[in-house]
Amino acid sequence: MKYLQTYKKLNLKDEKEVFDYLIKNLKESIFTWDYFVDFKKAKTNISLIEKELNLLNFLIGKSNLDKELIDLVTEYPKIRKVLPILIAIRQSKMKDLQIIDDFEELVSENKIELFNPNKQLSKELKEDLIKFFDESGLKQIFLDKNIKNVVDYCFGVEVGMDTNARKNRTGTSMESIVEAILEKFCKSNKLEFISQATQSKIKAKWNFDISLDKTDRRFDFAVFNKVKNKLFLLETNFYGGGGSKLKSTAGEYQYLFDFLKKQNIDLIWVTDGVGWKTTTKSLFETFLHNEYLFNIELVKQGVLKEIIL
Repeated sequence: MKYLQTYKKLNLKDEKEVFDYLIKNLKESIFTWDYFVDFKKAKTNISLIEKELNLLNFLIGKSNLDKELIDLVTEYPKIRKVLPILIAIRQSKMKDLQIIDDFEELVSENKIELFNPNKQLSKELKEDLIKFFDESGLKQIFLDKNIKNVVDYCFGVEVGMDTNARKNRTGTSMESIVEAILEKFCKSNKLEFISQATQSKIKAKWNFDISLDKTDRRFDFAVFNKVKNKLFLLETNFYGGGGSKLKSTAGEYQYLFDFLKKQNIDLIWVTDGVGWKTTTKSLFETFLHNEYLFNIELVKQGVLKEIIL
């Protein structure tokens, strides 16, 4: 840890008081309204299969559904590839699923070929398709006209499935918050920064060489002070919940700090979230080891100006 004047302004006398301030000001959430659903992604996914979904509208309310289903997929084989989305499963996930057909013997097998439009429809596959529609509950839904439009129904399915991506969007939200602060800071101080900074991006923009520990390494942000000929790399993340991963994460940032320091590059790690309260010991070790470890509140207090300028 490097003691900064910002800490002094906050009446934080030593490393323990600074760390206590950091922990006390960890945020429970950084949600914005666009965190909950990525509607753009849902619309894009539906647009890719909209034709096939519209063809399935033909089945709504049909009394002889088994025959109509087989006739439809025989005439339009590509329909088979979109069937998993009707039960909220992506086709790519079907290869990992084993379906039980026999409850007495508990025999299970993979059914990926059922949804492969290039696989010829054998008598067995036709029977399996009818069984899939029946036992999944889709048959009754179509018979009872609970679905008015398959495209609209699947858009709702996509929205529901997208909630699984919220964990990834938390990291994106953290980047957005830091980027907004960084953009204002750089603009007022006539500095340049790069988001998703790679070795090649840094070289192209500032003609600054950086060695990497792994070829796919990219940093959330890079800021370059031309007067000092100094590069600063920023990493951001947010942990709303605890877990064993946090201990290793803290250790990884110690390693990254040492690796970059040998190249006279400063690493600024901005992390937040009450998840860290479950692993304060590991975070404190990294806080002492690294020079610059902050949360959002400390960044807002102006530590970047003191470090980078």
